[in-house]
Amino acid sequence: MKIVCAWMYAIGQYGFPPEIQNVLKAIREMKEMGFEYIEAEGIGYDNLEQVIDQREEIKKICDGEGLKLANFAVLLPDVISMEQKVREKAFSYFERGVETAAYLGSPYTWIDSYFPPLEVQKGVVPTDGLVYGQEFRVKISDGFDWQQFWDSFIAAISHCTQIAGNNGIGLLVEPRVGEVVANSDAMLRMIEQVNDDNLGVILDIGHQYAQKELIPLSIEKLGRHMKYVHIADNDGRDNRHFVPGNGTVDWDEVFRLLKRRGFEGYFSVDLEQLPNLKEKFLATKRFLEDCARRYGL
Repeated sequence: MKIVCAWMYAIGQYGFPPEIQNVLKAIREMKEMGFEYIEAEGIGYDNLEQVIDQREEIKKICDGEGLKLANFAVLLPDVISMEQKVREKAFSYFERGVETAAYLGSPYTWIDSYFPPLEVQKGVVPTDGLVYGQEFRVKISDGFDWQQFWDSFIAAISHCTQIAGNNGIGLLVEPRVGEVVANSDAMLRMIEQVNDDNLGVILDIGHQYAQKELIPLSIEKLGRHMKYVHIADNDGRDNRHFVPGNGTVDWDEVFRLLKRRGFEGYFSVDLEQLPNLKEKFLATKRFLEDCARRYGL
């Protein structure tokens, strides 16, 4: 089993997004915790620029510590903007981010599907701040046209998929509560319309379970398109990201089905900002190691 330390460790310890000196510090701490595989992210224009500028140092640390980058997120909500100039700027930065992912040896780059262009009256949009267990209230403007927006969204995801492919890596999309693609059926619709084998998805158990998805059924729905799994638990009501066993996810059935499908992708420890975060990441790592033994993963 390829067990990954998600970038939520760096965010939970050092803020959203972490300053570049803490990016380097977090990577070293991931090695100290015994992880072989790690994630990294470039969050917004400024943070992405900092990471790109320090990519040689990041690669030096990873190579020196024997770390492998499993996934590099290039998170720029403007890629789905309906304004052409805004979108073109985002695509330019996105391409540089993907080039950095390839330079660092990552097999994937991932994006969120981001929040649709709605007026948020209650709640914090995930790209502005990571707040778990919150409620959203939104207002839809009179000029909003879902089909027009969806067509534009599919064009954006298609372009991002092509950019990733041109750099020899795959593109993954993560579903998150309230965003454009938030569940398995939406992901399947997106995959069908993009129609590019270089596009895959992340099974995010915490996010999808909080939206009342039956995770075993989600695994069957997503099938071969599922390349990566984010591991976190909750009660199926609130969008929380706890250590497995602190919620009600049926982990035995999850791992049984992943084994049956011959899943050989990555399992990423993806906890929210919690007290004693390092120990909770280690506890989840031990949980996954035990599952790997029991299920032969």
